[in-house]
Amino acid sequence: MRKKRFLPAAVLAMALTTMSVGGAEGAVAAPAANAAICNKFCDTRDPALSSQDRQPVGTTLQSRSIVLHFDDADAMGWASIDKGAAGDEVWLDRSMDGGRTWTSGSKLGDTSVPAGNSGWRTLMYNVDDWNNEGVGALRACGQVAGSIACTAWARTTWNAGDRRTAAATALMMSFDRGTKLFGGNGWWTSANALTAIIDNARVSGMGSYRYAIAETYDKNIGAQGGQFTNEYLDDTGWWGLAWVDAYDITGDSRYLSTARADADHMYANWNATCGGGVRWNTNGNYKNAITNELFLWLTSALHNRIPGDTAYLDRAKNEWAWFQKSGMINGDHMINDGLSDACANNGQPTWTYNQGVVLGGLTELYRATGDTSLLASARTLADASTVRLQSGGVLREPGESDACTGDGPTFKGAYVRGLGRLNTQLGDHPYASTLSRWANSAYANDRNALDQYGPHWAGGSGTSDYGCQQSVLDLLNAAG
Repeated sequence: MRKKRFLPAAVLAMALTTMSVGGAEGAVAAPAANAAICNKFCDTRDPALSSQDRQPVGTTLQSRSIVLHFDDADAMGWASIDKGAAGDEVWLDRSMDGGRTWTSGSKLGDTSVPAGNSGWRTLMYNVDDWNNEGVGALRACGQVAGSIACTAWARTTWNAGDRRTAAATALMMSFDRGTKLFGGNGWWTSANALTAIIDNARVSGMGSYRYAIAETYDKNIGAQGGQFTNEYLDDTGWWGLAWVDAYDITGDSRYLSTARADADHMYANWNATCGGGVRWNTNGNYKNAITNELFLWLTSALHNRIPGDTAYLDRAKNEWAWFQKSGMINGDHMINDGLSDACANNGQPTWTYNQGVVLGGLTELYRATGDTSLLASARTLADASTVRLQSGGVLREPGESDACTGDGPTFKGAYVRGLGRLNTQLGDHPYASTLSRWANSAYANDRNALDQYGPHWAGGSGTSDYGCQQSVLDLLNAAG
């Protein structure tokens, strides 16, 4: 279950001073002695001091106009109500987890329209809590005769200046500051989310969230089997690749050491069932695609980062030699989930991540060997999947649901991450236009005011959570 976080409640006393709101006379409160959050400025700053007034979202309630205002330069916001009457209230809610929870009853800057006025506004409040790694959002709310209405959640452009960094910031709203895992207790999905954040830091140049690397590592190095291992060998592979990514961006050798431990744990579970391959679980002998694709990518990547290595290269070569003959690649050049007890293709769905991780693995193995046949194989697989997995010109998961929780929402991100690595390696960048088309569709059709994304990149109903957010961040990273 997700562990909910609530901010400490704060009820701030305010003295009202006269000001103008949209041409109507209103009031603001003087700065409180003990502001809840201080960044560039402390909470309860006078909006009259702001040099900007961007209004991203608004709503109406009984003919009243309720608007959220932002000063992007100072990363603060305020709320206003207009066309109102005496006794109407206006306030801000602030959330540090993407609008899932907020301080019950805090009503930041809560103030009532006094007699003789129709417009009113709150003081300014910080969106984020920089000192405590709080990545926040605000909404404006109003109350009229007992009825309440609130705008959508939104934030300033701080750490959200373009669509990639905005998506990364929205994903960091799901980074639990207690567990140091995304969604509170996500395990292999947290590995993918962290990888997307690291990749974003590399491609966008925004390093604001690099703190998540060391914090995740330090907090969880002893969890489960230790060194980010457990009985599921695909879980171990995801974490191993995350730590390779962490090593690449930081140069910290402890991450590379853990990635090696992860690869070694996987190799210890290579056995003779079906002629080879890494088993999915230490308690069985099921041979599936994703575990072995991850092993291919991880061992190839380790060879490319360890001077003088031969062991990881041999393992990577043996993996690909076994995998391509295993039967998991079907006649349409698509990869099914795994092998049956009879060591034949089990015909289970061709999940997107099974089509993408192999591309990253083959790209890394090409870098290790210079064998162009590996890129040719990768291109054949990518040509098939980019056609067969599209619906209306946009990538869609087989059996895609409206939910963003669970395992499935992570799959498309892993797919486009691998496709992006291959596309970068190939000189003609044959998948660049495809990735851009998908990214443009998601941005136009599957995004809310907080730059949170849902499950359907072509648009449609659905919720938002860190699985969907991680996947779209991978897409935006790959599309550039």
